[in-house]
Amino acid sequence: MKNLSLNKLVAVLIVILPLYFMIAALGTKFGLWSWQFSLGTLIRDGGPILLGLTALISLIALILAVVKKPRKGWLLPAAGIAIPAAVFAMLATTGSTAEANPIHDVATDTSNPPQFSASTMEARAASEANPLSDYQTPLGELDMYTGAAPELAIKSHAQIINETYADLSPLPLGGASRADAIAAVAAAMGNLGFADIRTDAEAGRVEGVAETFWFGFKDDVVARIGENEIDFRSVSRVGRSDLGANAARIAELRERVSSQIGQR
Repeated sequence: MKNLSLNKLVAVLIVILPLYFMIAALGTKFGLWSWQFSLGTLIRDGGPILLGLTALISLIALILAVVKKPRKGWLLPAAGIAIPAAVFAMLATTGSTAEANPIHDVATDTSNPPQFSASTMEARAASEANPLSDYQTPLGELDMYTGAAPELAIKSHAQIINETYADLSPLPLGGASRADAIAAVAAAMGNLGFADIRTDAEAGRVEGVAETFWFGFKDDVVARIGENEIDFRSVSRVGRSDLGANAARIAELRERVSSQIGQR
C-alpha cells in the first residue's frame, strides 16, 4: 500500500516537472515575470530542487518495488529517476554550449559589422537591451563580461566570431541587383517568422526581429546589401551567451537568400 502511494506521488511529480519548466519559460514570454527570474530563480535555483526531489522519491519507490513482493510497479519510479537525470544532462549541456558560445552579437563582417537603424536602436533602448559592443574591444574591458575567465577576457568579438563561426561569410550578389537582394532578404526573413521587417533601399538595409518560442527572447537582425555582397548581423537583446543561436540564424538566413538569388 505504501509503495502504491509513493508511485502515485511519483506520477504526480513526473507530470509537474514539464509543466514547471514550461510555465517558467512562458511566463517570461507573456510578461508575467522577468527573464532573470525565470532563468535564475525558477530554473537555475528551483529546477534542481524539484528534479532532485523527484529523483529521490522515485529512488525510494524503486527500491521498495524491487525489494518487496510481488516485486512489480518498478517502471514508473524508474522513469522518475531517468527523467530528472536527462534534464540534468540537458542543463549541463546547455552550460557547455554557453561556454562555447560566450557572445550574443554575431556578424559576417567583423571589421565593419552592419549597423542598425535609429528605430531599431530606439526599440533596443526601450526594452533595456544589451548595449552594442565594439568588435575590436577585448571582452574584459566590457561591463557585461566583468569577471570573465582570463583566456576569454583578452579576446574581442571579432576574434571569437572568426574562431568560433569560421564558416560564416558574406553572401556574394553575383548577377543579382541590389533591389532583388533586398526583396530576397525581406522574403527570407518573413519565411523564418521574423516580425517588424523593414527595408531601406537607399541605405541598402533590411531589418527584422526574431523571437524564440519558449521564452520569447528577441534578437535584432540586420542585412547590409552592398554593391557586391550581403553582410548579416544578429544580436540578442538580453543575456550574455546566445547558445549559438545568432550564428545559426545567420547561416539559415544566408542559405535562404542564396537560394533565391542563385549565389553561394
